[in-house]
Amino acid sequence: MIETTVFSNELLPGGGHLSFVLKRGELLRLTDVEGGANVSAMLFNAHEKTERLNLPDSLKCQHTAKLTAGHCLYSDMGRVLAAITRDTCGWSDSIGGVLCAQEVVEKYGNGRYQELRNGFFRNGADNLLVEMGKWGLGLSDLTMVLNLFSRVDVDAHGGLRFVEGNSKAGDCIELYAPMDTLFVITALQHPMDPSKTYSPKPVELTFMKAAEAVAEHCRTSRPENERGFINTQRIHA
Repeated sequence: MIETTVFSNELLPGGGHLSFVLKRGELLRLTDVEGGANVSAMLFNAHEKTERLNLPDSLKCQHTAKLTAGHCLYSDMGRVLAAITRDTCGWSDSIGGVLCAQEVVEKYGNGRYQELRNGFFRNGADNLLVEMGKWGLGLSDLTMVLNLFSRVDVDAHGGLRFVEGNSKAGDCIELYAPMDTLFVITALQHPMDPSKTYSPKPVELTFMKAAEAVAEHCRTSRPENERGFINTQRIHA
């Protein structure tokens, strides 16, 4: 078993947003506290933010329609921004995106700050933009997101179906950073979640130090991933 050392814990409340750099050699565990969580995540090269997560390439080069343990999250430069080393719920969605403010109103009704104060209805686009602004990023940098803990199936006719109950209380996903990676995240319901009640779920974040070997099964899962790790290591040579 690979030894890890926890150095920080934090609770991301439902509806909350956060950004941070997961440094090379660090491991992030996200834990679904209550069940039914969804975390929308954007990833960037912390030192060159024009390099960011490319989900089509991540899926294509690993010959998969889902992202789970053993898979890598690739940048548009062919480097590994993060490797999914553990995933107890088995699926994270790369299709659904996030809702904007108007879509939240249409789905959940008016949940204004004036009446609800800090319990007002938040939306994914604005939450991500708030965090992105802290790093000099703006609307033009708001691109694709990975919806951790959520599953969307595609039928034979191209129809999409949100799978309810994909993540249970206590399920976790662990991400290892082979390079300094900027994470921008928000904990809101998946856009395709059929519930008409605004009730985003909290997620616990655990930050750890870990040996590179923790991601060895990701590196060796496909020849493409071996090349991706080599490409990533070159920036540290």
